[in-house]
Amino acid sequence: MSRLSPSQLPVVILCGGQGTRLREETELRPKPMVEIGGMPILWHIMKIYGFHKVEHFMLCLGYKGWVIKQYFLRYHEMMRDFTISMDHPESPEFHNRCGEERWRVTCCETGQESGTGARLWRIRKYLDRETFFFTYGDAVGNVDIGKLLEYHYDQGKVATVTGVHPTSRYGEMEVEDGIALEFNEKPTVAQGLVSGGFFVFQRGVFDYLNDDPSLLLEFEPLGALARDGELAVYLHEGHWEPMDTYRDYLHLNKTWREGEPPWKIWED
Repeated sequence: MSRLSPSQLPVVILCGGQGTRLREETELRPKPMVEIGGMPILWHIMKIYGFHKVEHFMLCLGYKGWVIKQYFLRYHEMMRDFTISMDHPESPEFHNRCGEERWRVTCCETGQESGTGARLWRIRKYLDRETFFFTYGDAVGNVDIGKLLEYHYDQGKVATVTGVHPTSRYGEMEVEDGIALEFNEKPTVAQGLVSGGFFVFQRGVFDYLNDDPSLLLEFEPLGALARDGELAVYLHEGHWEPMDTYRDYLHLNKTWREGEPPWKIWED
């Protein structure tokens, strides 16, 4: 396969889920628009990729997708100071340089109730590269996108997934003969690996997908890729954190307020 740089590849981001375990925040907006430090988690994810020169983002919309469309249609107005002449409202005069990302954003409606596999399938017509990035709109981390892509090319497989150590939510004990030898309250990482998203795919992944609205990428498609020996795993030992629950939401915002969020690899 020909090797391209991250700047030459698009990233597909799943943005269609309902975020039922974040119901406090997702009644009026889709999960990727739930904010960390006043900015949607989707924006944080895009900034992570943008740091590695990725500029084309393809968003698979579903639940309340119009909120995401409106956000990007009004991105400059929301980010900058401006003066608007009411007799010429189509031409605001901007006064500062905020929000100057060189992003190209494709918003694609992929169904209100579609599974993750069906969402990816339905955006395939907009992909013009043999290789592309893919991730979820609800997790952040300081993943080195360039090294991930290099690893994918080196392995020569259809798919590469980033493997991460999950953050433990519970105290862990080392026990011997019924006696605790060590107790760690909520250690930084737990044992084992889970998928942290941050995939790289070849177009051959579509051979494992179809338009069935119930198709979940995480079940049969990735399972079949693994059985076929076509799923490589890139080990990420750094920071990774999902926003699955309201507790996660509070923790991510607390981390941001404390001033050194480990996923913030970009400059202001």
